[in-house]
Formats: sequence, structure tokens, C-alpha cells
Amino acid sequence: MTSSSKNNDKPRRDTGYATKSSPYFRRSLLLWALSLKAFWISLWMAHAHVLFGGGPDAKLLPAPMRSVRRLADRQRALAAEWSGRDFPAPYPEAPGADDRGRGRGLALRAQLAGKQGQVWRDRRWVGLDPYLGGLIAFGPLALVLSGVWGLVTAAFGAQLAQEWDNIWYLFVPVHDWPTAVLAGVLGALQFPLALHWAAPRAVRLHERYLRAMLAPSESELRAEMAAMAHRIDHLTTTRSAAVDTQMAEIRRIERDLHDGAQVRLVAMGMTLDAAEHLLESDPNAVRALLAEARENSTKALQELRDLVRGIHPPVLADRGLADAVRSLALISPLTTEVVADLSARPEPPVESAAYFAVSEILANAAKHAGAERAWIDIRHESDTPAESPARTSAEPPPHAPPHTPTGTLRITVTDDGHGGADASRGSGLRGIEQRLATFDGVLAVSSPPGGPTMVTLEVPCALSSPKTTSC
Repeated sequence: MTSSSKNNDKPRRDTGYATKSSPYFRRSLLLWALSLKAFWISLWMAHAHVLFGGGPDAKLLPAPMRSVRRLADRQRALAAEWSGRDFPAPYPEAPGADDRGRGRGLALRAQLAGKQGQVWRDRRWVGLDPYLGGLIAFGPLALVLSGVWGLVTAAFGAQLAQEWDNIWYLFVPVHDWPTAVLAGVLGALQFPLALHWAAPRAVRLHERYLRAMLAPSESELRAEMAAMAHRIDHLTTTRSAAVDTQMAEIRRIERDLHDGAQVRLVAMGMTLDAAEHLLESDPNAVRALLAEARENSTKALQELRDLVRGIHPPVLADRGLADAVRSLALISPLTTEVVADLSARPEPPVESAAYFAVSEILANAAKHAGAERAWIDIRHESDTPAESPARTSAEPPPHAPPHTPTGTLRITVTDDGHGGADASRGSGLRGIEQRLATFDGVLAVSSPPGGPTMVTLEVPCALSSPKTTSC
């Protein structure tokens, strides 16, 4: 291990201060000032709780919780800097605002109603910090103020005792000059006690209190690490499947080009070469050869168009998912009805995956299920939780975009076939599952014997691109 890495393992030390005791006393003052700020924030939230009957409106809730988050982040940063130890704060992602600006507030209410997680810990802490944290941080200052009163008693104690009949300093009754001097000595001892003994212990005790209030428990950290490991395994599997699918698609395109359009273009070239040699001797044969070349060129062009449509249909790029699925319904052998409710367009990769999934499902219904009719429902459902009077409040991360609709793209394809579809047995449905898993999507199949078959696709996504048609 190098000397630089050894230095990185050591706790950070205080810099920029002239003495060893003054940083701790200044830190205790800063912590006490922050506890006063927490008092005003908690008072603000308490008034909102009373005024709005069970908590502020969902549109008003994010503002005070942002203040709580900033104050908690400041305290965590100070504790990590002064102790040299990391201070984890796992905040959950929160959705953006809905059309009425309530999405974040409703999500915050749901998080607080669960009484667990980082948002709940912040809310609980801001209500207690003015008293517990403030009391700990005020200890050194209280000793200093006591010392000042001791010096004042030494100077004016005897006179005040005559005017007030009797005064006390700590456990000393002050009634003449000797007892006043004793009070001054005790008061002077309060200063080194505050600076050298109480202040360092108050700062360290405040850090332990802060970690007890704001840091996640060991069980939560283990659960988070397990979830992260599961997520990594899932991403590894789905990305590997996506690479395999992409390579298979590339090989399919190469095969289709080699066996289709390339053969016809070669044949067309040979036909034109033969026509060139017969141009002077047999014009009638040249005319037939040119007609054959024109037919080969038309078929090659059609095959290239079919190949492009299999890669990314032009209607999908130009008109969006809803109209692309409608075009599938028009060319499908099934009588298909399409109902779409999309306020905007998903991201192009999600659109492409959903389009080809629907195409595969319709093809399976026509080929294997003996279906005559199909119904397709396309909609985007927001992740905004329903408002409930039993829920209270909480806060999203500040970097979340303010008006990005998040949620789930849900597509349901139903047919009147004989049923019996099983994703575990059919390679087509397994391929759809793998395609959707790349985007954390899921496939659900309900296909009892005798039908009907209902296939539901769900893909988490945001609607970002403006819609181009009325869906």
C-alpha cells in the first residue's frame, strides 16, 4: 500500500483553526443554530398540518420537504466531514408532477404514511432536532453563559446580595465579597470546561444522535445491497439477451439480403448483360430480357422494403406507436380493433419493442390459436398514487424533472382463439419476454383452454416526444 492510500484511510482532521478547542465550540454553535432552523421548519409544517387537517395539500407538500431535505443534507455533510466517516442517505426516486401538479406530493404522502425510509426519517428528525439536537449543541454555550454570569457575580454579587437579600451562583450562596470571589472562580472554570471538555463531547454525541435519527439501519442497508445485487444480475442477464437478440437480428438481415434482394440484383445484372449482347442481333429477345430485368428490380425493391419494415417500420418512426399498430391491424388476417390513449410518444426504443411485440402476438393468434378477431388496447398509466386522507407527507430528490410524466406503457392484446398459449413453451412469447426485459418490462399471459387469450405487456417509461396523431 502506498503512502497516499494510507493517508486516504485516515480520518480527516480539522484545518483552518488556531486552537484545538475553538473548532469544537464553533461547531457546537453551528449545530445549535441549525437546530433553531429546524424549529422554524417544524413549526411551519405543524401549522400546515393543523390548517389543512391531516397535512398540507399535495401541491404544497414538496416545498417544506425540500427545506427539510436541504437541512438534513447539511447536517449529514457536516457529520461526515467532522468524523471522517460516510453518512449514507438512500432516498427513493419520486415521480414528476401530474397534470394538476400533485404527483410528487402524493408520492411524498405515500412514503410518509409507510413510516419508513429516508423521507420518513427526515420528517421525524426535523420535529425532534430542535429539542434533542438543540439541547446537545447548547451544552457548551450554556457553560460559557454560566461562566459569564459567574464573573458578573464576582464583580457585583455583594452589592446585588444587599439589594436582593440573597443570590446564588450554582451551589454557592453569595452574600459578601469572599463568596462573590468564589463564584467568580467557579465561573472562570466554566470556560475551559466548555471549550476543552464539553464542546468536543457535545459534537461527538450530536453525531451519534444524528446517525441514530437519519442513518438507515443495518437491515435496510443489507436489503438495499441485496436489491442492488439482484438488479445487477437482472441487468447482466437482460443485456446479454439483448446482445444475443441483436446479433441474431443482424444475421437474419444478412441472410435475407443474401438470399433475396442480392440474388435478384445479380440476376438483373446478368439479364442486362445478355440483353446488351443481343441488342444488334435479336431486338425481340432484348425486349423480353428487359421486361424480366424490370420484374426482378421490382421484386428486389419490394424485398428491401419488407426488410426495412422488419427493422424499423417507417410508419412507426413517422406516426408513432398507435398508428403503427393500426397499420398492423389493417394487414392482419384477423379482424382487429385498436383503442389507443397516449398523450405523447414513448422513447423510440420502447416504441420499437412494443410494436414488434404486438406484431408477434397477432401473428401467433392468427397462426396457432385459430382466432378470427382481436382487440388491442394501448394506454399509458401514471405512477402517481391515488390521494387518500389517511396519508400524510414526504419529499422527492431535487434533481427529478418537474413535469416529466412517468409511469407504465400498458398494451393488452385479446383474441377469440382456442387458448392454451404458454410463455414457457412457446419460443415466440419467450422472445417477447426477452425483448421487453431489456426495458424492465414484463409479459403476462392469460390463456385458458378454449380461450380467450389475453396478453398484457407492461413497460416502465416516460412519454417525452409530442404525439403526431390523435390517439
